[in-house]
Amino acid sequence: MSLTTTDAFAELRAKQQQVWSSGDYNKIAALTVPVNEAVVTAAGIVPGETVLDIATGTGHSALAAARAGGRVTGIDYVPALLEIARDRAAAERVDAEFVDCPAEDLPFADGAFDVVVSAIGVMFAADQQRAADEIVRVTRPGGRVAIASWTAEGFVGGILGTVTRHVSTPAGAQSPVRWGDEAIVAGLLGDGVTDVSSTTGVVPVRFRNAAAFADHFLTYYGPTHSAANRLDDEGKDALRADLIKLGAASASGRSTESVLLEWEYRIVTATRA
Repeated sequence: MSLTTTDAFAELRAKQQQVWSSGDYNKIAALTVPVNEAVVTAAGIVPGETVLDIATGTGHSALAAARAGGRVTGIDYVPALLEIARDRAAAERVDAEFVDCPAEDLPFADGAFDVVVSAIGVMFAADQQRAADEIVRVTRPGGRVAIASWTAEGFVGGILGTVTRHVSTPAGAQSPVRWGDEAIVAGLLGDGVTDVSSTTGVVPVRFRNAAAFADHFLTYYGPTHSAANRLDDEGKDALRADLIKLGAASASGRSTESVLLEWEYRIVTATRA
């Protein structure tokens, strides 16, 4: 990789770090716990195994893995989220270590972990290929990988697509929802893994109405919050209107009291060759 390319990814990573440091992701992470539990279940963690949770955020997957008996390390590059994860671990009296680092530069030895998981985290890495290479590198031969990501055709994919219609993506950025495609993840992991397979699931999330959904995401979700802050008042209103439209069109179980939104994700599993 050339110095120019390395510098470009470092610049992109810095921008993304600012995005995820904006808003209050803890308010979003609380809604996605079913994804964290599902990816840990898919990984089949048994007591005593070493587990790495990449882009742990507020620690939901790491703590679920620790409760399953894993010896867990979670990494993220947003210090404020790691502090929440540490506080949660202390409150639950769960033993887990949390390290501040990016997914593309893991400070661990080759084959250090029996299991590597990521729940809607590594998909947002600036350098997707390098992040995938790091996953393979730190997983021991015969170890397991389980990665959960939002799908392009699912609801959160729709949110991210809506954002890009209003605010241009940084130069060099690849769509994070590529990780919601089994074939693409298999290609990223390459010959370092075998037995690639996947399943899909949905997270049901209820809001008072479509406007409440839009306002929640504009206030708390990094990508939508930071995008809105780049727009003038007219642009913010247009983004909000499109998010409301998306929420209303996607809602199931309609009632006069609330809307139910089903957020589709895909879990890709693989075995380290």
